[in-house]
Amino acid sequence: MSHYYINDSDLSSNIKEIEYTYRGNVLKYFVDNGVFSKDRVDFGTNVLLQNLPIFEDNAKILDLGCGYGAIGLAVAKSNKTLYVEMIDVNLRAIELVKENIKINKIFNANVYESNLYDNVGSTFDYIISNPPIRAGKKIVFGIINQGFDHLNSRGEIYVVIQKKQGAPSLFKEMENVFGNAEIIAKQNGYFIIKSIKK
Repeated sequence: MSHYYINDSDLSSNIKEIEYTYRGNVLKYFVDNGVFSKDRVDFGTNVLLQNLPIFEDNAKILDLGCGYGAIGLAVAKSNKTLYVEMIDVNLRAIELVKENIKINKIFNANVYESNLYDNVGSTFDYIISNPPIRAGKKIVFGIINQGFDHLNSRGEIYVVIQKKQGAPSLFKEMENVFGNAEIIAKQNGYFIIKSIKK
C-alpha cells in the first residue's frame, strides 16, 4: 500500500482539480493519487485554516508537510505581503504545488523537498502543519522539537490533530518544548493546538 508521506514512482497518476474558498478567495488545486486528501480539502485542514490568525503584513510562514498546497497557498493568497515556504517529502505533491502556484497566480510562495526541516535554512514567524500522523510519533514530535529552532522569537506554531490520534500526547510535547500550549479550537474530535516561542 502506498502512503502520502513516501515517494512511490510506480503509483498511477490521475490528476484532477478541486476548489476551495478561503477568506473570499477561490483557489483551484490540482490533486493526484498518492497525495493526502485528494478528493477535497480535508476536514482537519479546513478547521486549522479557519482558526488561523490574520497574519501581520510581511510575516514569514512555513507550511510543513504541505501536500498539494492546501494550507500554504490559501494563506499566501489571503495576503500578498506574506512570504510562504512549503515543504514535503512527497515529490509528486511538490510538483502539484508548483502547478497550483501557477494556476492560482500566487507570487509570494515557494515549495521544495525536505524531510522535516533537513533542507530548511531559515527561521519563520509561523509554522503551520497538518502532520502526517501515520508516519509515526517520531516524525510528528520532530515537527515540534525541531520547529522550536526554526521559529523567530515570539514565533508561533499551529498544528491540527484528532483527539483519538494522539492530541493529548502532542499537547504535552508542545508544552514541554515551548513551555506553553493552548487548544484554540475543537471541532468533531479535531484539536487545533498552538505554542509560542517565548
